[in-house]
Amino acid sequence: MANVPETVLRKRKRNEAWAAKKAAAEVEVAAKTRAQRKEIFKRAEKYVAEYRTQEADLVRLRRAGKANGGFYVEPEAKLLLVVRIRGLNDMAPKTKKILQLLRLRRINSAVFLKVNKATLNMLQKVEPYVAYGYPNLKTVKELIYKRGFGKVNKDRIPLSDNSIVENALGSHGLICVEDLVHEIITVGPAFKQANNFLHPFRLSSPKGGIDKKRLHFIEGGQAGNREHLINNLVRNMN
Repeated sequence: MANVPETVLRKRKRNEAWAAKKAAAEVEVAAKTRAQRKEIFKRAEKYVAEYRTQEADLVRLRRAGKANGGFYVEPEAKLLLVVRIRGLNDMAPKTKKILQLLRLRRINSAVFLKVNKATLNMLQKVEPYVAYGYPNLKTVKELIYKRGFGKVNKDRIPLSDNSIVENALGSHGLICVEDLVHEIITVGPAFKQANNFLHPFRLSSPKGGIDKKRLHFIEGGQAGNREHLINNLVRNMN
């Protein structure tokens, strides 16, 4: 039997070590994926139970208020959805700058905002160019799942995998898209990071277009605060 060169033996030994290391890493990744899948499922179940409890409490409080001859005053909304409905025509430089700060650089783009005094002051200055209101859970979910893109290394990446969310926001306890939806709808402690991770949503023009853009919503137009009716507009554009 011919002697095998020492270099060949070393190469075989190295390849075997690499193969063993790769197999061990694959087993570890598979175990981690299974554990993470269970954790994501548990979180999703917890969020569904939380949403249902909140909805049931709201119905109960409304009925109680009606039964007592009054009505239930709902808590103030914490989340805004802002949609840009007009272009650059007749726009003042200051208005343009505010729209850029709000990340509304193109028509039919939409962003989530936290309700506070600074946000409301900025919206007041750009009100003729935007429609805004208070989104519900269904609208937030549909936007993120259908139109959601994340900012990863300055690139616009579709949210096709939970690992994209985990890599960007894992340090804030967000490991899946359901975590992202929950953080946005509840305006949680990591809302700023979660919202900055989300790229502005690019919506379609609604069927038939948007008429009377220059008039305020209360005058029969489209611009300004439409409160909960923003959900109908966004559903037509999603």
